[in-house]
Amino acid sequence: MYYSPTIVQLAGFASNTVALLLSLITSGLNALGSILAIYLIDRFGRRKLLISSLLGVITSLVLLTIVFHITTESSPLVSRKSTQQFLGYQCPQYISASVTWDCMQCLKASPDCGFCASGGNQLLPGACLLSNSTVKHVCEGDSRPWFTRGCPSQYGWLAVLGLALYIIFFAPGMGTLPWVINSEIYPLRYRGICGGLAATANWVSNLIVAQTFLTMTVTIGTSMTFLVFGVISVIALFFVLIVIPETKGLSLEQIEGTLQQRVENFSLKFWKTNNPTVSSNKENLKNNDLAS
Repeated sequence: MYYSPTIVQLAGFASNTVALLLSLITSGLNALGSILAIYLIDRFGRRKLLISSLLGVITSLVLLTIVFHITTESSPLVSRKSTQQFLGYQCPQYISASVTWDCMQCLKASPDCGFCASGGNQLLPGACLLSNSTVKHVCEGDSRPWFTRGCPSQYGWLAVLGLALYIIFFAPGMGTLPWVINSEIYPLRYRGICGGLAATANWVSNLIVAQTFLTMTVTIGTSMTFLVFGVISVIALFFVLIVIPETKGLSLEQIEGTLQQRVENFSLKFWKTNNPTVSSNKENLKNNDLAS
């Protein structure tokens, strides 16, 4: 969500204007999904909506993983002939390379390198050049798109679709429901401190994602980054299936009683499992009662 324009550029859209316009669409979908949650929460229940949201999020992240993997593997080649046309502007790392490069290798070689795509067909071989405002102006002045984040791809629209699907599934479920459930599940005497701890954990997690996302895309690649978040979402799905109760139609007192009973049952099972002596003593007492 924070990096929608960047993700759009990583998908192969060179224009900043296009990237911003497409990111505005995803922002609009996020707002629409949050409004839709108001209608869906009490109609379908918290638990079902969370599970549906996570299933959609996982599917979207898998799609993004596949699309960015294909984009990386099929990026346009770098042409030495095309690069040599820009004398004095070539990427130094490419000049010293002895093997054939593609666009992705050019961008990963150094933050100071960019890809000047072919003017007619962006998927044809282009030039690996220094990345600065002067070179960008020269490249675009020759009617050639300039890329510094992602590479030209015929599958870029699939990445935008995956991003839009992610927002559509995330907003009415995982984007809204944690706040609702947090206001319901805590006992009244602990509601203030627990709500504060939950909000702190949420914003710390947001900070971690915001600070690490771009670094991860550079270090392990965009496709692997989305795969990591997909695995985290699968773990979240199992957590919801095992731990989160359905609170639809229940009063706060009923919710507290249900959770208290669950804790007592878990504690009793844990105590029996980890204390065989207690079970053995109970069994002996029962046998003695029967014998007498």
